[in-house]
This record gives sequence, structure tokens and C-alpha cells, in this order.
Amino acid sequence: MPLHPATKQSSIPHTMPDKTLFEKIRDHEIPAVFVHEDESCVAFRDISPQAPVHILIVPRKPVPRVGLAEAGDAALLGHLLLTAAEVARREGVADSGYRLVINNGRDGGEAVPHLHVHLLGGRPLTWPPG
Repeated sequence: MPLHPATKQSSIPHTMPDKTLFEKIRDHEIPAVFVHEDESCVAFRDISPQAPVHILIVPRKPVPRVGLAEAGDAALLGHLLLTAAEVARREGVADSGYRLVINNGRDGGEAVPHLHVHLLGGRPLTWPPG
């Protein structure tokens, strides 16, 4: 039985969705100032820093947001935090203090749908942050 014209299937082949901004940076398709790279994550300076030290720690695995991480991502999540602490030491903010921020969803301030940790430091940070 022929399909109704309104339900006609597209002849356009299915394509993979575009990479997120962070996947393009991760793959060195977009320039960034990298401060760390390993098999699980990359860390680079934010292009619109909110503090003297503002670095993004991004997993290589494309997890859209922390709220969608799965039990199998536990080691990766821990690795992101340990990497942030190491980067903070190398950036000279570990002793004075720093903040780690993970935004989740639109109301949480998420702008790129790829899990990432903000490392902010180098000045006194106020509370509450929002």
C-alpha cells in the first residue's frame, strides 16, 4: 500500500549529528590553549574567563551532562575531579583555593551539551555563585 504523501519517507540518508564545540576542541579542529591531555580527558583555558584561572576539563567520551552519566562512568567522573585538582596545583591556585563547577541543563547554566568541569581560581570567589 503506498504511503500517504504527508508521510512519505525522506530520500536523504541519515547522517551523524554534528560534533559539539568541545568535541571539535578535543579533536584539535578548533584551536584552544591546552593545559592537560590524557587518554580520558582534555583541559583547556576558557575563551571567556570568569576568573584569572578558568579552565575547562572535558572528557573525551561524549557524555551530554552529569545528569545523564551512567554507573559505568564513575571512574571517568572521578578522573575529571582528580585531573582538576592536579591542574589547580600546576596553575598555582591549589593552596589559595579554587572552585569546581558542573552545570547541568538549561537552568543550571549549561551552554554546551557535553559534560565539563569549570576550574575557577586566582581571586576570591563569592557565594552564592549565581
